[in-house]
Amino acid sequence: MGISISHGAKGPKSALTISNLGQQLAHVLTASEWREINDLFGGGFADIARIPPTEAERIGDLLHKAARHRLMPTNWADLATDIGDAAHRAATARQNWKWT
Repeated sequence: MGISISHGAKGPKSALTISNLGQQLAHVLTASEWREINDLFGGGFADIARIPPTEAERIGDLLHKAARHRLMPTNWADLATDIGDAAHRAATARQNWKWT
């Protein structure tokens, strides 16, 4: 069963896919940036998350930053952008961003 991400992320993502993306993110973000998103992408997510709009905006910013990094492989950059766009849509709508 996949993880559904609200606000328009393309289809459910497997926990393994999210964890693998996290490994890529950890390589291109600073340690302090990685700590901000480790709960979602560190491989231990197995619950329901309701992320406030301001936090969703920050996560979206970090995902877009990582996607633009020269060392980020294209397929992972596309996934980071997709999830980052969903985070920004939630923030713009001033709604909680939900992972279920």
